[in-house]
Amino acid sequence: MRAKTILLLLIALLFTSVVSAQTRYPKREFRGAWIQCVNGQFQGMPAEKMQQLLINQLNSLQGAGINAIIFQVRAEADALYKSSYEPWSRFLTGVQGRVPSPYWDPMQFMIDECHKRGMEFHAWINPYRAKTKGTTALSPIHPYNKNPERFVNYAGQLYFDPALPENRKYICKIVRDIVTRYDVDAIHMDDYFYPYPNPGEDFPDHVSFAQYGRGYSNKADWRRDNVNVLIKEIHETVRECKPWVKFGVSPFGIYRNKKNDPNGSDTRGLQNYDDLYADVLMWINNGWVDYNIPQIYWEIGHPAADYDNLIHWWAKHAASRPLFIGQDVMRTVNKADARNPLQNQMPAKMKLQRSLPTVQGSCQWYVAAVVDNAGNYRTMLEKEYHRYPALIPESPFMDDKAPGKVKKVKMVWTYEGPVLFWTAPKAKDEMDKAVQYVVYRFDKKEKVNLDDASHIVAITRDHFYPLPYNDGKTKYQYVVTALDRLHNESKGTKKKVKL
Repeated sequence: MRAKTILLLLIALLFTSVVSAQTRYPKREFRGAWIQCVNGQFQGMPAEKMQQLLINQLNSLQGAGINAIIFQVRAEADALYKSSYEPWSRFLTGVQGRVPSPYWDPMQFMIDECHKRGMEFHAWINPYRAKTKGTTALSPIHPYNKNPERFVNYAGQLYFDPALPENRKYICKIVRDIVTRYDVDAIHMDDYFYPYPNPGEDFPDHVSFAQYGRGYSNKADWRRDNVNVLIKEIHETVRECKPWVKFGVSPFGIYRNKKNDPNGSDTRGLQNYDDLYADVLMWINNGWVDYNIPQIYWEIGHPAADYDNLIHWWAKHAASRPLFIGQDVMRTVNKADARNPLQNQMPAKMKLQRSLPTVQGSCQWYVAAVVDNAGNYRTMLEKEYHRYPALIPESPFMDDKAPGKVKKVKMVWTYEGPVLFWTAPKAKDEMDKAVQYVVYRFDKKEKVNLDDASHIVAITRDHFYPLPYNDGKTKYQYVVTALDRLHNESKGTKKKVKL
């Protein structure tokens, strides 16, 4: 009886340790990072220098386990890509409308480089902003110069009037153009919907309200509906073009304060719903967005917007679509952990994030802070939190059918050593097509467990994997699976080898 009890305890301990390891190193986790252009970091930079900078950043991020890049391609009705509708961005060439010389297409370049590294590419666009304060001259082909009556000036910046149906149609046309012509994995919008309030200045849409009020008596409700309609139409546009491309948002970190809404968070700050007219929960609950990354940029213990409070709030209220957390790297490393003042808040935030089942990852603001290893942040990602690779979370509401198994897995000796080769499974259409492969390795006597991320040695778009050679006598078992565009994973195909 005693021996049986001890055996049961050992089994329980083993199970607990396995579960703990899988929580500590999840197999599926969104690990994103934002690369912005609007700060001018690329402005006027020679093409070769910018390309090398981006390559260096991507290499560093790949080493830190990042698996998705959100790259800003449209900051003010302009383009960091070849567009027939909007001018080249001044944030690229230094002058709006100036063609890059030598010619290159930054978005296509980033798509290629991201996919080469097994990363998703999310095209980040700002829907309404048409001119930032720093832009002194607009290109003749800028949409404002074609239809100035469709824009409003507010706080020194220019915006598409969100009320106008023709503006919604135009923005959807831009989205359609990007999704149709480029192999993007997602369209992304950040927190800029109606502009952040400028004290003492009301957004000048009284004429539009009179003309396009649609029966609303409350202007705030009407403004929210203007944004709701755009979000819904963009989602429909993306689905019509390519049903595997996602549409995601990264809203401001507070939906509503509890003083304004009993279901709101215990915070005291600007609100998506009331100030930016962004009803994020409606978008999530209606399935108009495919993922959500609230920007919870504050520290744990912030008096008005506590990170702990907010991550729990979003985890509870926004779980019907994949939820990732926007992390501010600099604020995280510059704030001490209240329970352990000798370390920054990164460990506490990561522990919180992974303790909540509905939180499926995070996104780092901003890339340069990670690459520069501020506060040892990148090192901690590489050595601890992203120690092993992770697959992007699935999107079963878009597609839940896995591709077929890979075929003809074999080891071939080449001039450069042993290489594992395989053949892609057959696919009926683009949704079923295998676009990536996961390679796992197990020792001879190890049980094959594809839920254990520590056994992943590669996530690749190639149909081969170079094998490490030991003495030719050590036995291993490799397993190769296929991933489709939405990261559904096939069953594994095994191959025993001696290395």
